[in-house]
Amino acid sequence: MEDFKNYFEALLNKINITLNDKQYNDFYLYMNELIEWNKNINLTAITEVNEVIQKHFIDSLTILKFTNDNNKIIDVGTGAGFPGIPLKIVNSTLDVTLLDSLNKRILFLNNIIEELGLKNIKTIHSRVEDTANDTQYREKYDIATSRAVAQLNVLLEYLLPLVKVGGKCICMKGGNIEEEINSSKKALNILGGKIEKIETFELPNSDIKRNIIIVEKINNTSKNYPRKAGIPSKKPLV
Repeated sequence: MEDFKNYFEALLNKINITLNDKQYNDFYLYMNELIEWNKNINLTAITEVNEVIQKHFIDSLTILKFTNDNNKIIDVGTGAGFPGIPLKIVNSTLDVTLLDSLNKRILFLNNIIEELGLKNIKTIHSRVEDTANDTQYREKYDIATSRAVAQLNVLLEYLLPLVKVGGKCICMKGGNIEEEINSSKKALNILGGKIEKIETFELPNSDIKRNIIIVEKINNTSKNYPRKAGIPSKKPLV
């Protein structure tokens, strides 16, 4: 635990985040549960302690500064809970929804939520295309976010229908995004979004390039989008 905390704290300092003891304990338990569950179900290829801290926890928390207290956030294709659960651990006021299409991941997420005693956070087992067409969720969120799920033009069709006008999509991307940006212009126009900001940086203690693309929702999304499950990825808006 001491080694875990020391390494985590050193990286957190580089992104200007401070945790209390309970939050460190929550992350430590989360990491150990992730590694244990991963022996039986494939949640992540990253299981070495320092890499979990750097590539999962720190990476997730790089978008914390783009959120505000009490934001209603949906994390699409959350997998093992990234970035949604780290955001919730650090800011308990966030109202977080974790969406994933694989039930084994949902079981893991529900276990973590219970183990950590997290409140105001829920899971949805569904395809995003179905959730985004459900009036209970459509255009109800301040922020929709996703990490390494799809090309930007596809991702926008997943995320923008979930966000209320004036809200934001926070798209977490790897290093090379120029082509994705150029290919997303039609999708932005059709779906009611506008790129507000792109932040490029390297993960602390690495040469791993990251991009955060902030897309503002400026108009309501047509009820024609998202299209039926599977179509956005097979026939992207270009």
